[in-house]
Amino acid sequence: MDIGSKNGYPSSALSNFAGHRFTIDMVECYSMEGFLQSLKFDKAHIAVEVCKLVGFGAKRRGSDRNKQWKVKQTLWWKGLAMDRHGDEYQLLLERAFAEMAAQSEGFHKALIASGNSTLTHEIGRANPHDTVLTKAEFCGLLTRLRRVLND
Repeated sequence: MDIGSKNGYPSSALSNFAGHRFTIDMVECYSMEGFLQSLKFDKAHIAVEVCKLVGFGAKRRGSDRNKQWKVKQTLWWKGLAMDRHGDEYQLLLERAFAEMAAQSEGFHKALIASGNSTLTHEIGRANPHDTVLTKAEFCGLLTRLRRVLND
């Protein structure tokens, strides 16, 4: 099943662009895309506002950002820097997806509705130096989370 905002259900509901509200570390997020794009901002107050964006609005806001994170391979959460390739960052991603699954009934149901399908994300990027979430990371997170929810 290829995950994408323009694909049918449940694929579209699994897209990071879908509006699924969740809170992580007392920060309210309106979509996973908003959360992911917020990680490009070193100023916590700006990141909090980016977390409230959904879909292309979130993507556009993150794309407008200076691409300095790519040079240094540094992302930020709540003003704290972290290595894009470090364990701390991977744990943050896992927590964010788990919080969204726990707090958003729509996301939870879509993940369960994906059944045993192999999840893909053809539009995604593969190189972690070029994206805050590779297609392998994204599909792996969803697959592991789905397995936990089904147990």
